[in-house]
Amino acid sequence: MIEFIHVDKTYANGTAALRDINLRIEQGEFVAVIGLSGAGKSTLIRCINRMHEITGGTLMVDDVDVAKLKGREIRRFRRRIGMIFQSFNLVTRTTVLKNVLVSFVPELPYWRKWTGIYTREQKIKALEALDKVGILDKSFVRVDQLSGGQQQRVALARTLAQSPDIILADEPIASLDPVTARVVMDDFKNINKAMSISVIMNIHHVDMALEYADRIIGISQGEVVFDGEASKVTPEILQHIYGGQWEGEKHD
Repeated sequence: MIEFIHVDKTYANGTAALRDINLRIEQGEFVAVIGLSGAGKSTLIRCINRMHEITGGTLMVDDVDVAKLKGREIRRFRRRIGMIFQSFNLVTRTTVLKNVLVSFVPELPYWRKWTGIYTREQKIKALEALDKVGILDKSFVRVDQLSGGQQQRVALARTLAQSPDIILADEPIASLDPVTARVVMDDFKNINKAMSISVIMNIHHVDMALEYADRIIGISQGEVVFDGEASKVTPEILQHIYGGQWEGEKHD
């Protein structure tokens, strides 16, 4: 369970990115965060795993006060939270399997880190993660030989291998074509339902958000201006979230 209690985030230059955020996200929810660029969507997501520090209020994850964690506690806490980026963050000159195995590096003894030798159990877990996203057959292919969609699925498999309770996704389909984006969104949905992993996704593709997410959080100028079921979102609500600039999404 994730709970924002009067959370504020102000950057060093004085920019107020989040203002008095109050949210409660239960385990197993699929939540899409939408709004204009610069509205505070990425900041909201990145506060959950302490990539950004909050400057006011309280942020709780399963009764843990995130802001009070220090050093090793933060690293241990982050093991429970997978993070998916738009840019994939993969090592493209090595194999798919090796990229997934990277998720185990924080828990390896030093000699295994130096030698790059993983346990049999870790290798099996990595292969199982690749199987869950449908690219087991690419295990020994170099990442730079894969399409963008396949690379994003490698990133998702790497996250799954660490057995997270929560997956945070920051614009995971922004650089993908519509067909590939749908395949990746199917993966997120299947993982969310089959494994009861919470998914909180910052996304610009509103039609995808409404189709795949159970819940929509609309952010405008750092404030939550809508929080409700995806099925309840109307064009009028979208106009409100997007400050009157919503014109609908255009498709070829």
